[in-house]
Amino acid sequence: MPKNSKVTQREHSSEHVTESVADLLAHQEPVDYKRSVLNVTGETWDKQKEGDEDLDAENRPAWNSKLQYILAQIGYSVGLGNVWRFPYLCQKNGGGAYLVPYLVLLIIIGLPLFFLELAVGQRIRRGSIGVWNYICPRLGGIGYASCLVCFFVGLYYNVIIGWSIFYFFKSFQYPLPWSECPIVKNGSVAVVETECERSSATTYFWYRETLDISNSISESGGLNWKMTLCLLVAWSLVGLAMIKGIQSSGKVMYFSSLFPYLVLVCFLVRGLLLRGAVDGIMHMFTPKLDKMLDPQVWREAATQVFFALGLGFGGVIAFSSYNKQDNNCHFDATLVSFINFFTSVLATLVVFAVLGFKANIMNEKCVVENAEKILGYLNTNVLSHDLIPPHVNFSHLTAKDYNEMYRVIMTVKEGHFKELGLDACLLEDELNKSVQGTGLAFIAFTEAMTHFPASPFWSVMFFLMLINLGLGSMIGTMSGITTPIIDTFKVRKEVFTVGCCIFAFIVGLIFVQRSGNYFVTMFDDYSATLPLTVVVILENIAVAWIYGTKKFMQELTEMLGFRPYQFYYYTWKYVSPICMAVLMTASIIQLGVSPPGYSAWIREEAAEKFLFYPTWAMAILISLIILASLPLPLVFILRQFHLVSDGSNALSVTYKKGRMMKDISNLEDNDETRFILSKAPSETPSPMPTHRSYLGPGSSSPMEMSSAPNGRYGSGYLLASTPESEL
Repeated sequence: MPKNSKVTQREHSSEHVTESVADLLAHQEPVDYKRSVLNVTGETWDKQKEGDEDLDAENRPAWNSKLQYILAQIGYSVGLGNVWRFPYLCQKNGGGAYLVPYLVLLIIIGLPLFFLELAVGQRIRRGSIGVWNYICPRLGGIGYASCLVCFFVGLYYNVIIGWSIFYFFKSFQYPLPWSECPIVKNGSVAVVETECERSSATTYFWYRETLDISNSISESGGLNWKMTLCLLVAWSLVGLAMIKGIQSSGKVMYFSSLFPYLVLVCFLVRGLLLRGAVDGIMHMFTPKLDKMLDPQVWREAATQVFFALGLGFGGVIAFSSYNKQDNNCHFDATLVSFINFFTSVLATLVVFAVLGFKANIMNEKCVVENAEKILGYLNTNVLSHDLIPPHVNFSHLTAKDYNEMYRVIMTVKEGHFKELGLDACLLEDELNKSVQGTGLAFIAFTEAMTHFPASPFWSVMFFLMLINLGLGSMIGTMSGITTPIIDTFKVRKEVFTVGCCIFAFIVGLIFVQRSGNYFVTMFDDYSATLPLTVVVILENIAVAWIYGTKKFMQELTEMLGFRPYQFYYYTWKYVSPICMAVLMTASIIQLGVSPPGYSAWIREEAAEKFLFYPTWAMAILISLIILASLPLPLVFILRQFHLVSDGSNALSVTYKKGRMMKDISNLEDNDETRFILSKAPSETPSPMPTHRSYLGPGSSSPMEMSSAPNGRYGSGYLLASTPESEL
């Protein structure tokens, strides 16, 4: 090439040029494509900025090992819901028969969508905001909605960890403080606390000693200082686990993911040795096949599958974004999904072995109390001694003997039987008393543990397990916030993490006032369910219908080294969207049919009472749903009407010392192809992606790349090592 040519002269100058791509390539000057950058922002090349982006891609944190990553995903997906929600649903919806719809829906909804989130996170190597901006800019609100939902869930989820911390420290004493009702002095007379006597020791300890709960959501009652301190400890633990990124949180996962399994196995072995444990397990897995035809059972199974795997929160995408490109995420999805399922079954066995033991204890207590009533009636001649079978011995009365007496008395005294106030004391009735959530962990389970030998040890182990389950899920939830924000806005990780935890603690004070438990119920029931369902439907549509299922399957083939089963093609394209749409419709109908309310603890009655939310609480409830869903239409409108740039109209290429940057924003796609490849558009693929990726301030174009020896992907050239070119 002549030394005085325009290109040669400007190659040695620091000035930017503005020439057509055709002019540049016509001189046959070799270009170092490995160091070329396509900047689609319309900005001039900034060496420092471009260098920072190169470093960002090269230095993106990565998991120390595959085991650490798998444990992190397991720790995130296996949470408190596996221990206290799944067993309740299993008992309520037909025992062993419930496992059938759950397993079917896990395979046709849970596994495909979990695989989809793992794949897009690993492929694009960004958090939820960057991933959905890349796939479909107009649906970029998905990432922001996920962050908001993660924030709402994290607010109240950490309160539950705080409760577990309180019980954990209270467990280091014998007898356990919830094993007996407290004695209060009434003048010179010592009497049992009335509220405790009318309920139970464990119920009293939960509502009065732990929560010091008010009678309704309208009665704030001020802050509970004990729970405030525990919440501070909980957020400190989460902050310390998150502060160093996945290097520190990954190490935490070795303990927080594996320890719960150790505890569950120990509890299962101990539970099976308890009297009555087999009764609980038999009751649990006795299938009620008629329940399988109930649509409500399928709706609740779908909801449980959906939340058990953590779909839509962004945590799954965040964790997978730190993987290598050639990682087998299909194997990861299958492994984690079924480990989650078997963990739920293991927890169900443990729960009902212990509750079977508790049911026998409570049934024996019922028999003793009612036998004393019968003796009183015999002594006062209300009942005749002839009604008592001769073989019955009141000093060693069995449940079978009592049931025989009960039937005889009920038959003879049919007209006045209700006046006697006798209970049937059936074991089946005790086993049918369904408990879930805090009622299972902090009342039913704690009551059962008071009857264990060495009860403080088992209590310490149980609540340490709950803390670990909660921390594992909280780390994933917080990653769903921190990873996309740090990736998108390039804020300092340590500063943002600390600031986020402090802000969350301050906002979370609403949950540690005396009425805080009612707000936990509100957030748990309404802040995530509907918004997350919409988010996951849009994720599915964005990949399957906008980005293109065939295109996505081809990229997965190049990334994984094998083609995923056609099963995923049809579930992503048809089955999952339809099932999720049905679930969303059913959730909306359920919301309309059942007016929102909560169970309040009435101190004077020492009992729970269902109350409807007042008007101001309904306003908060509706605001939570709207606020979590707001980014979806907002981002769509802003980008649909070009109020915010989505990067589709500003393509620039500049050439400087081996780098190309030049404004060709006025070229049509067909013209680009003709200029660059000198062929008809129909004869050659465009080097640009068929979609337009969103480009924030200072970001580079997330280009697709063709299959190359080094494992990168695209449709033409091997581009520079920008963050997106590492995809």
